[in-house]
Amino acid sequence: MSRTSRSYDEITRATVPEPDSSFRPTKEQERQAFEGYRAMDDDEKALHARVMDALRESGMDWQNISIEVDRDTVSVRGSVEDEQDLARIPELIRGVDGVGEVVDRIVVVPGGAAD
Repeated sequence: MSRTSRSYDEITRATVPEPDSSFRPTKEQERQAFEGYRAMDDDEKALHARVMDALRESGMDWQNISIEVDRDTVSVRGSVEDEQDLARIPELIRGVDGVGEVVDRIVVVPGGAAD
């Protein structure tokens, strides 16, 4: 049995009793749904802010780092220029109040950021 992707309109016509009265997501909402976007709740937003504050105050180069929060798990991705920051950034994040686990996906790129 082959699966074919169906458009939002096709799915709506097949599953919504009155399609004209249903809410239609924006193109950005559709893109986020396909990417697996999940909005953070208030606790996650507060934890994200604490992690970002800790990075800003650290004096380390964190400009090529991105942070994602899922409950008490903080995923950190990106690149740093030296191995000291490679080890220091996850340790710094582990020390932030409320962080339960750190998923470390940082790589070293000497001399500049990875494309």
